[in-house]
Amino acid sequence: MKGFKGKLSILVPAHNEGPHIYGNIREIQRVFNEIGCQYELIIIDDGSTDETYGNIQKAAKGFSNIIVKKIRRNQGKGRALKYGFRFAKGDLVAFLDADLDLHPEQIQYLFKIMNKDRADVVIGSKRHPESKLDYPRQRKFISHIYFLVIKSLFSLPIKDTQTGLKLFKYEVLKKVFPKVLVKRYAFDLELLVNIHHLGYKIVEAPITLNYQRIMGRIRLKDLYHTGMDTLAIFYRMHILRHYDR
Repeated sequence: MKGFKGKLSILVPAHNEGPHIYGNIREIQRVFNEIGCQYELIIIDDGSTDETYGNIQKAAKGFSNIIVKKIRRNQGKGRALKYGFRFAKGDLVAFLDADLDLHPEQIQYLFKIMNKDRADVVIGSKRHPESKLDYPRQRKFISHIYFLVIKSLFSLPIKDTQTGLKLFKYEVLKKVFPKVLVKRYAFDLELLVNIHHLGYKIVEAPITLNYQRIMGRIRLKDLYHTGMDTLAIFYRMHILRHYDR
């Protein structure tokens, strides 16, 4: 991150990542130690029921720049990120998924775009024409449908709200997080709707996505809750004018 003289806070929410989390923390450390910038790593265990928390503690032992927090009961990625942000001291704040399907090296590319475009927020986008994607067709299809829904409901200048790699100026999150109510499924959408509503500049960046997880079918329950959360955001924005307060 050439030219960056401040501090970077990396927020990593984790839920049942026991087999991978220790090695993934070491990989994040390797990347940012090589980059040479000042950083802190904030890992939030979101109510894991496996060995995730213990392995995070092992990885953090002896490192003052790794902050470990635990939420007793699983409440969703949005809740974990909001909680972790309370402990952030960086000038910039990055969101990074614990599974590292999106490699942490890409954060420095987001930083370059932030500088070049004078953006307040840079988000990884699966729909960017230069993105390189390796993930299931079923997820591509659902992602496309959700894009069409968002396009019809909101006037966002972006095409992908849900990718887990994002970079923010600290003051943007400090101002916006109190307005965000969604804890789980449409958290990213509500966050970005608020950021855009307040006039901050959001820029999309290409990503390399290597989907590593072996999972079953996407649950209909999750799709239902995502849809309901999305409609609730629309209602709060256009009917209640909640985000104007």
